[in-house]
Amino acid sequence: MKAITEALRSGTQLAEDYICSRDAARGLYEYDIHWESGLHARAEWLNQSENTRVNRQNLVEYLRIYNKRLNDHEAVHHSISRLAEEGTFVVTGGQQSGLLTGPLFVIYKAASVVAAAREAEATLQRPVVPVFWIAGEDHDWDEVNHTYLPDRNGEMTKVKLHGRFDGRNSVSGVEIAVEQWMNVLEQVEHLLPDTVHKPGLMEMLNRIHQSSSNLSDAFARMLSALFGNSGLVLMDAADPGLRELEQPVFERLIRENTSLREAYLQGASMVQESGYSMPAEVAEDGANLFYIHDGARLLLFLKDGLYTDRKGLVSFTEERLLQELGEHPERFSNNVLTRPLMQDSVLPVAAVILGQGEIAYWGLTRTAFRQFGLQMPILLPRLSYTILEDVHHKHMNQYELSFQDVQYRMEEKREQWLAGQETFQVKEQFEQVQQTFAELYRPLLDQLAQIHAGLDRIGETNLRKINEQIQYLEKQTQKAIMDKHEVGLRHWNGIQNSLFPMNKPQERVHNALFYLNRYGTKWIEELIENGREFRGQHQVITL
Repeated sequence: MKAITEALRSGTQLAEDYICSRDAARGLYEYDIHWESGLHARAEWLNQSENTRVNRQNLVEYLRIYNKRLNDHEAVHHSISRLAEEGTFVVTGGQQSGLLTGPLFVIYKAASVVAAAREAEATLQRPVVPVFWIAGEDHDWDEVNHTYLPDRNGEMTKVKLHGRFDGRNSVSGVEIAVEQWMNVLEQVEHLLPDTVHKPGLMEMLNRIHQSSSNLSDAFARMLSALFGNSGLVLMDAADPGLRELEQPVFERLIRENTSLREAYLQGASMVQESGYSMPAEVAEDGANLFYIHDGARLLLFLKDGLYTDRKGLVSFTEERLLQELGEHPERFSNNVLTRPLMQDSVLPVAAVILGQGEIAYWGLTRTAFRQFGLQMPILLPRLSYTILEDVHHKHMNQYELSFQDVQYRMEEKREQWLAGQETFQVKEQFEQVQQTFAELYRPLLDQLAQIHAGLDRIGETNLRKINEQIQYLEKQTQKAIMDKHEVGLRHWNGIQNSLFPMNKPQERVHNALFYLNRYGTKWIEELIENGREFRGQHQVITL
């Protein structure tokens, strides 16, 4: 694997300033991005705060049960056994479950968790385990029920999990029939070209999805197949077993809701006073918790001393809400602001791997961490890549295109290239014809108007039709030139669709299956082995 660093258009200004260690962002976070200097301080705090987290042995027992079912690898069980030892830390990160793992950046995030855990262990000289959260509690079904693969011509094709989905249940709660999975895999089979890796890849996909009844389980099994041998431990935020373990933390979130809400509002003020736009909504009456009611995940607010949703479907006093929590912890769920607190109340987190959007909204939480008796962990931007295949690299050299040209100037460069292929200047020639014709025809119309007003109207209509025909001929000429240079334009489209499909970074659109089908799985381990720096830099890699 070869890699060169290239700038990629960033997400939010707050995340960019944190990554660049700019003064405006520093006060919103606990540690600087130069994480090696903060690791020992973080380790010392974790040593002294074991009692702020759920019982370690109960956590390990839950992880053993969950991973035995979905992530049954010797390396994973070894990681869990290490976590049972007091003084073992974790590097963690998470993502909502997506179809066939979703976009490439999910693979990069999981690789980042493993790589950072190895680096932290080497630095601290003590066990550090990689743990990946599956955010199965999220309920944005339309965001996760599809992914993209290129067709045989390189055009991006949407692969979608079809079926009715009613309500706002969590993704982990949506049951999927085998027939729906098979429809997806038929689409994949059709789109993936034949390679030496395809039979084994399709066999793995069929095995995983025939044994999965929901998207989160399939997602977990996919991650297990790709990262299990690296010891990556998995957990689903929507799993009832985990909810039971988290019940005391939810109780604190409810009992201390008023002070936490004030802490989040203070965090929002600090973000705005530092000159940044709000990365997430912080409602003045927000309880920052979800309650699952009749299959719908309802965001709770505090109104007149009652916990209720905006539509008034549920309403609880604090005492009744705590009673409901004791009886049904599986009905409770974190929002984007309380999820960080829950994570650090469950796991001994040395560092957390985040995308830029996540880094931004974590900037709202520092005061809440302290209010909750916790300390914000070290935040690391995930590894970020664009895979540049040989054929596209060759064509970029042929057309003298840089990565930044493809990112920012592709249309302009393509038009320049196309114009340079012909001595016949289409636009200039046809503009001259229209101008000359108008100069000849306009005096005639003026004379006709003096003869009869009706002739003037007919003449104007005639002029418009003639211009339309000239414009039609211009378009046909342009099309003929494009057809003449079809091969070259196909090269240009191939570069665009590979590096910036749909005008978005490759890692946010392409699914990993295309590259797994072409290169196998070895490149994922290479990502882990080469992922030693977490500075938010983007790298263009060749496999």
